[in-house]
Amino acid sequence: MEKLWSPWRSKYIESFKSDLDSSKCIFCQMTNLDPEDSENLLVYRGKYTFTLLNLYPYNNGHLMVVPYRHTKEFTSLSKEEYSESMESLQLAQKALEKVLSPHGFNIGANIGRVAGAGIEEHIHFHIVPRWNGDSNFMPIIGEAKVISQGLNETKAKLLKAYSDLIK
Repeated sequence: MEKLWSPWRSKYIESFKSDLDSSKCIFCQMTNLDPEDSENLLVYRGKYTFTLLNLYPYNNGHLMVVPYRHTKEFTSLSKEEYSESMESLQLAQKALEKVLSPHGFNIGANIGRVAGAGIEEHIHFHIVPRWNGDSNFMPIIGEAKVISQGLNETKAKLLKAYSDLIK
């Protein structure tokens, strides 16, 4: 399935790729990034996890919660990592509800390549906002998905929502 992106995004995507070493884990390279920096997609940092917008989202607002520790095994998460992952997913849901008012959510993890993991060496959890009618003819016939809002605009709105929720 192809994605339809606005042409202005290509410069941003290329700069993101050039900042990261493709021989190293992409998530491990993000552990020291600052959510306030507009050059990255982080929206929240916890003690054991961080939350970021997915660069290649299924829907607008698609977030990922990532433990700092590099592991691909769900069963290896410590109690603290597991608890904070779940708490971060709840916080993400609240922020997404505040910013985007979705009708529902998909929440989960793809563990292993056969389960659909694009980055299988570092476990991460997805939360994808869903709306009635968000699946239409484009993915079915056109094999393309339309994302209607830019990532930077979504990030700015989410940063404010997180700030309001954490007070």
